Parts: sequence; structure tokens; C-alpha cells
Amino acid sequence: MLGLQLPTDPRWANLAAISLEEILTDHAYCEQKAATQCISLIQRYPHYPALVDALSPIVTEEWGHFRMVLAEMRKRNIPLGRQRPDLYVNALMQLQQKGGDEAGRLLDQLLTCALIEARSCERFRLLSEGLTDSYWQNFYRRFMESEAGHYTLFIQLAKRFLPEDRVNQRWQQWLRWEAQIISTLPVRGDRMH
Repeated sequence: MLGLQLPTDPRWANLAAISLEEILTDHAYCEQKAATQCISLIQRYPHYPALVDALSPIVTEEWGHFRMVLAEMRKRNIPLGRQRPDLYVNALMQLQQKGGDEAGRLLDQLLTCALIEARSCERFRLLSEGLTDSYWQNFYRRFMESEAGHYTLFIQLAKRFLPEDRVNQRWQQWLRWEAQIISTLPVRGDRMH
């Protein structure tokens, strides 16, 4: 369903299970950044009412996810700590179209968001299936389902504003780039990506 060309290294889930406190910190910041990214898209493209209407509830949902993760951390006396650079997301953003037509820039931003949501969905699935505690399995399953919906939404928005063949062609290019990025990053159990 997700179309990712390179699955996450199976070692990641084992390392993440060992570093669950670190994963929670990184997860919290990922949710915060997802909300912020949607706000940025709304601010950048207010002349796309369908985009504003579609992303407004996602902002609320992503911020709610941040609060859910934060609540789990508070229950366990885990401090939020500092935000750490996300090498995966930063590498994706370097590939986005910077100049040219607005539609091309919007397309790349939507497809980047879709990729991040797809990879997060895959990682949440790995956690929901790999952790032995049923509480954490259910916790991450809910996030997996949510991320799958967000991934789909970003693709649908791209197809709403641009010709489907252009979206599909660019998506295939992004999938190749994303696989290259994943193949070069170290396997770290303290990061979501």
C-alpha cells in the first residue's frame, strides 16, 4: 500500500524496543513538526481553499498526537529533552523544488509529507508488531492507522491540484530518492526516521 521501495532494516525495531524512551522523545517532536508543517503549508498556500480545509484538522490531530506522546512520557517521568536533527527529513527537503512554478513546489512539498507519513506508518507498524507489551502494541497501532490516512490525504491533495500523470511520475521519482536516502542512513534505534 505504501509503495516504499526499501523497507526499514529489521534491526531498527529491535533497537527501538531497547531505546523506547529515546523513541518517545523523537516521536513527540515528529508529531510537533508534522503539525508545524501543515501550518506552514496553509500559510504558504492560502489561495488553495481545499488544501486549507483538508490540513486544518490534521494540524489539530498531529498536535493531539504530540500531547498523547507527551502524556506517556510524563507518566514515566521521561523529560521531553531537546529536539534533535532529523537527517531523513532534512535530506528529503534538500531535494524539493526550490524555484520554478508554484505548482511544482507545492507538489514536492505534498509528496515529501506523504513520504514522511508513509515511512512513519511503516515504523509504527514495526513497533506495533515487534514490541511485546500489548499496551505499546495498541499505542503504536493507533499511530500507524493515523499515518496511513495522512499519507493518503497528501497524495490525494497533490492529485487534486495537479494532473495525475505528473503526480504519479514525480511520486515514482520521490520513491527512488527516498530509498537512496534510507540506504545511506545509519540504523538507529533512538530515532523514528
